[in-house]
Parts: sequence; C-alpha cells; structure tokens
Amino acid sequence: MVKEMSELFESIQQGLAEAIEFAQGKPVKAVVHEFTPVDIKAMRAKTGMTQMEFAAVFGISLGTLRHWERGDRKPRGPALVLLNVLAKEPEAVLRALQTP
Repeated sequence: MVKEMSELFESIQQGLAEAIEFAQGKPVKAVVHEFTPVDIKAMRAKTGMTQMEFAAVFGISLGTLRHWERGDRKPRGPALVLLNVLAKEPEAVLRALQTP
C-alpha cells in the first residue's frame, strides 16, 4: 500500500511539474491538443437537423445549443471535442451513435 501511494505521489508530482513548465512556456513532454472553435449553427444546418433534433441526437440540452448558436456561451471540454469531430467526420459520429 505504501509503495502504491509513493508511486501515485511521484506521478502526481511529475504531472504538476510538467503543468508548471507548460504554463511558463517551457517545452514539455506532454502532448497538448488544441481544438478550434466551431460554427455550430452552420454545422447543424449542414446536417439538416432542427435545433431539437440536433440536441437530442448528440445529447446536448436545447438551451445549451441555443446559447452556443447565439454566441452567449462557447462549448468547452468534451463537448468541444465532440463538435470538432462532428465538424470533420459527421458520418462517423452518426454511425457511432446508431443503435444496432
């Protein structure tokens, strides 16, 4: 148990050191993925879906989708990742979401 805790601490310490180096602009070993903003309204229009359909298919609340489309809010985290994949490979996302 002590060995596991020590290894866990070392892993956290290394991650923290890399995060600090990154914040200071130093090159780090970590891979950083940056996701581009997406025009959600144009993407939805391209799919031919209404706001209600788009929200239901991709598990987004209708209110959130409307805020994104108006520009009141911006998607972040996993939502931004999904929207970037959807912008590049809409058919793959739709296939993945289909139930057999």
